[in-house]
Amino acid sequence: MAKNDSNSQIKSKHRVSNHGEVFTHEREVNAMLDLVKNETERLDSRFLEPACGTGNFLVEVLSRKLVVLKQNYSKGQPEYEKYGVVVISSLYGIDLLEDNVEECRHRLLEIFAKEYKSIFKHDTNEKFTKVLKFILSKNIVCGDALTMKDNNGSPLILSEWSMPYNDSRIKRKEYSYKDIFSPTLLWSFTTDSDTGERVILPNVYKDHPLRNYMELADNG
Repeated sequence: MAKNDSNSQIKSKHRVSNHGEVFTHEREVNAMLDLVKNETERLDSRFLEPACGTGNFLVEVLSRKLVVLKQNYSKGQPEYEKYGVVVISSLYGIDLLEDNVEECRHRLLEIFAKEYKSIFKHDTNEKFTKVLKFILSKNIVCGDALTMKDNNGSPLILSEWSMPYNDSRIKRKEYSYKDIFSPTLLWSFTTDSDTGERVILPNVYKDHPLRNYMELADNG
């Protein structure tokens, strides 16, 4: 887990005692991510931090992906925005504490928005930023990765986001965290009816229709 000051490893002794909250130093974050360096630089490579704190692991993954995003797509805003959605939708986090979850979402959005504005100056699209905020609200969630439940005792739900090739529509499928990671899960082959992809998936908790990714800013 991590917090804004990546060199500070605790917020308070009370939180350490009650929740075992000890943050990972920036040095260790980078050393671990360097072990999977190629994946951190692939825009659609998914990362899940099951005890994300305020997000130092996810922040560093995002920073690395943003370098690649800028190199490949900064000459065209529509393409940059589309693949920016791919980047943000690839980051997942779970934490017990609501304030950590909120801070993690805020940090990721702030880092992306700063880079976005530095590239496109006064042409930035506020609706696009709302899309990223919505995706983060579904990907960074409050709960216990060990019990696989949220703080209300309901199953933890995570969303998978995918875009068909050469398309601005996005597909969202929701899965329970337990179904994804249960060792007794029976996996089976299926064909996605919208994308035509041959995939192996757990049971789908909820299947959303394909829609233009910008529509996520309207009502999710």
